[in-house]
Amino acid sequence: MSSSPPQTETIVLGGGCFWCTEAVFDRVQGVVDVESGYCNGQTVNPTYEQICTGRTGHVEVVKVEFDPAVISLREILEIFFVVHDPTTLNRQGNDVGTQYRSGIYFTNDAQKQVAEEVIREIEASKTYSAPIVTEVVPLANYSTAEAYHQDYFLNNPNQGYCAFVVGPKVEKFQKTFASRVKA
Repeated sequence: MSSSPPQTETIVLGGGCFWCTEAVFDRVQGVVDVESGYCNGQTVNPTYEQICTGRTGHVEVVKVEFDPAVISLREILEIFFVVHDPTTLNRQGNDVGTQYRSGIYFTNDAQKQVAEEVIREIEASKTYSAPIVTEVVPLANYSTAEAYHQDYFLNNPNQGYCAFVVGPKVEKFQKTFASRVKA
């Protein structure tokens, strides 16, 4: 008797630098794959150098493929809202520019509805002292980031940015969502 592969779902998230977001979601139980990329800008297949100018309109994102039988989109988004600051417009820490904006890029109405519900619930809970500025818009013009950006934290754990910025976000995820960390 053969078993069929799991049915997966994909959501695209912008939470500042994609190295941080990818490093967290690589460790989430139920996540099948994470890919760093760019979306919602004007240039087709932009380069990292073009993105860094802030003139292409793109955002650094991760495409998160997950098994909804193991983890729900709601849970993915709850993790997302803990590991980045959704209240700073076009900024995450020292990373400043429109390419670092907070965003959820959906591919269907069900994803949009879940994202909007989670945001309403977080705002009602007063978790943050400032309003959430995360954009919830349809995914457009997605392209995969260059190969050297993929698994960046895994391949460069001692690089300065990784040690001082990415590492603490990974640790925060592991503490806050211990039951969701891959074995």
